[in-house]
Amino acid sequence: MKRTGLSQREAADRLARYGPNTLPEQPPEPLWRRFLRQFRSPLIYILLFALLVELALWFYEGRQGAPFEALAILIILLFNAGLGVWQERRAENALARLKALAAPQVWVLRQGVLSRVPSQQLVPGDLVRLEAGERIPADGLLLEGQGLMVDESLLTGESVPVDKGPGEEVFSGTLVLRGTGWIELTRTGPHSAMGRLAEMLGSIRMEKTPLERRLDAFGHQVALWVGLLALALLLGILLAEGTAHFSKAFLFTVALAVAAVPEGLPAVLTLALALGVERMAGRKAVVRRLSAVEALGSVTVIATDKTGTLTQNQMEVRATDLPDPLRGHRAMALASDAEPGSPVGDPLELALLEHLRKAGMDVPALRQAHPRLSSRPFDSAWKYMRVTVEEAGQVVSYLKGAPEVLLARCQLEPHERALWQEKIEAYAHQGYRLLAFAWGPGEGEDHLTWLGLALLWDPPRPEVPEAIRRAQAAGIRVLMITGDHPATALAVAQQVGIPGQRVLTGEDIESYTPEGLQRALQEVNVFARVSPEHKLHLVNLLKAQGEIVAMTGDGINDAPALKRADVGVAMGQRGSDVSREVADLVLLDDNFATIVNAVEEGRNIYENIRSFIRFLFSTNVALVLLVAGGVIGAALLGLRDAAGALLVPLTAVQLLWINIIADGPPALALSLDRHPEVMHRPPYHPRQPLLDRFSLAFILGTGVVKAGLGLALLALLPLYQLAPVAVRSALFLYESLAQLLFAQPSRLTTSRPLGNPILLLILLASAGLQILTVTLEPLRAVLGLAPLPGPAWGLVGAALLLSWAFAMLFVVWLRQHNSPQTHPLR
Repeated sequence: MKRTGLSQREAADRLARYGPNTLPEQPPEPLWRRFLRQFRSPLIYILLFALLVELALWFYEGRQGAPFEALAILIILLFNAGLGVWQERRAENALARLKALAAPQVWVLRQGVLSRVPSQQLVPGDLVRLEAGERIPADGLLLEGQGLMVDESLLTGESVPVDKGPGEEVFSGTLVLRGTGWIELTRTGPHSAMGRLAEMLGSIRMEKTPLERRLDAFGHQVALWVGLLALALLLGILLAEGTAHFSKAFLFTVALAVAAVPEGLPAVLTLALALGVERMAGRKAVVRRLSAVEALGSVTVIATDKTGTLTQNQMEVRATDLPDPLRGHRAMALASDAEPGSPVGDPLELALLEHLRKAGMDVPALRQAHPRLSSRPFDSAWKYMRVTVEEAGQVVSYLKGAPEVLLARCQLEPHERALWQEKIEAYAHQGYRLLAFAWGPGEGEDHLTWLGLALLWDPPRPEVPEAIRRAQAAGIRVLMITGDHPATALAVAQQVGIPGQRVLTGEDIESYTPEGLQRALQEVNVFARVSPEHKLHLVNLLKAQGEIVAMTGDGINDAPALKRADVGVAMGQRGSDVSREVADLVLLDDNFATIVNAVEEGRNIYENIRSFIRFLFSTNVALVLLVAGGVIGAALLGLRDAAGALLVPLTAVQLLWINIIADGPPALALSLDRHPEVMHRPPYHPRQPLLDRFSLAFILGTGVVKAGLGLALLALLPLYQLAPVAVRSALFLYESLAQLLFAQPSRLTTSRPLGNPILLLILLASAGLQILTVTLEPLRAVLGLAPLPGPAWGLVGAALLLSWAFAMLFVVWLRQHNSPQTHPLR
């Protein structure tokens, strides 16, 4: 094709004129609407109602001074709403960056240079190269095509593919099922027939993940029980002192309910997932569905392709074994869709063309002298490619494909066939990837003449053996599933550290009984000469055995297996658009080590979620027990504050302060934790509860101790002749600081206690803020606190020391007697 395409300047001008090749996106939600949405919670509605009641009574009763308590609660709620907006924006920005990374790219000819360009940057007039498995990025006219077949069902609803020839129109969003071709774009973005490519490909699915749904259900259960507790507490207070202080009692019990339920948990969870998948993207793994993050932590089997994933995909022809070198080289040149001097094409074909170039062959001239009359593209179903050309006034066909397939189609004497079979086995055992060549008259594909072999070498990636070792140490079994010769597959498997001396082929999979195949699947780690249908069958068998499967794929026919796997992994560099559409994870570097890194990140995210759940619920248990116990004790002893109301341990403002100010920032910081030890444990069971025995023991144990020491302070401090407000101030200081001290112990499983500097900084800053609340007059006035005398500081310090010592000893005991549950599946 004698064209050079648009110049870069002309392409930029057209991009400015026509706009990007995407549909116009919905405008972002206004900031004010985001802010108001943070108040859509039944508990927040109740609290706002309580505020209105408090303000109405304040005006009605003509109280003196400002309604500090009501205003303080309002300020805290506004702060919480602002924090929620910030968390949402961070999460959305992270996912938007992932969407940009996962956006499709296409081969475009500009200024005579073929390069990969994001589909959004395409403009009318661009020359685009198409291959099987790609979606057509915009409307255009087909200039050249070799057996191009297009699935237009997305546009027309017709399920029968359509053959396309030069001069015919193709439409954006339709799928190339077979062949290659060049198109000149005519309409892009909203002007195209579909204009939906950017929405279909590379989008992050924003629906709730199973983990988020489990947390929602759990939160509703907690809210129900806390609501019942708050109602019982309100009734108890009213029975004890009547309706004289109804507004305070009502406001207090509502605040207790809000403080007992970690309403910030969904926002923290969303941010933790978003930041986690952003870290994965930094390690070349783009998550397309957030639900895959959970599945990654539970993966027990990684079924990986060989070429380009375990190996470098840098094919090189090391040698040839061609009885007829002239025809053999001609077959290499003609039975190929790769363009000489171009980076586009199958790595095998590019390696063959490079070999011919070094041998001095002029491939473009040879192809011009022997124009292609017809062709049959390679397919995993028949494992060879045929081209039919005119040669010396005759029609002949050249074939390239799997050695055993072409050997069976050639006419050879028995001793010659046996000799070549021995050669094929010997070369394959050395780790070479083999391609065979044959030719025959007409368009025939049988009774061919054998032309010999090309021996290609694709070295293993140097980082793969260590990645496989890490996967195995993490309780993950690694399987190789490839279309290569069995001996080649076994040789490469042994080089990278996949154990086993036995290989199953696609024929074996078809011939085994279901029971025999199940038994073999438990022993064999290498599968060769498999088709995409075999991949799907293997995924189903593994899942039937209870395994959680991550499966790699790159071709259009791999889509069913990728979709069926628990985690479908597509190749970002050589993968088809179809494989990326159905995949949960896209590898930007096509590297097996990146899958293992993604598993580690998935486990890290899950562990961080459990850490801040332990952290938040430990405080909730402590506050509920402290307040309930304190109110019961005050009622029994007849303790009342200066206004004559029943003395409660903490006011509504103080409870909300602890719940939002003391809890929120450390919980966010816990989502940044790193847990190197997660790759030395078995996978998580997918149905393992978030609050397992280990976590429940921590929450209940530490919560009871914090509440118990708080009640002890409540009993001891009056002995020093302290006023009720000073007793409450000391109790508030203890509970807020004790919560911060328990952030480190809540990281039960980390082997790096000082490995999160952001958490340490936030804890120090929060501790300083809590101390300021009882030393600075403006903060004391807002929170209803009083200065503390020396004995109170001493008792608070002693209680903090005891609670921290208990927490650390308790964690040590838990690790020794109740190790974290991972419930390995095997």
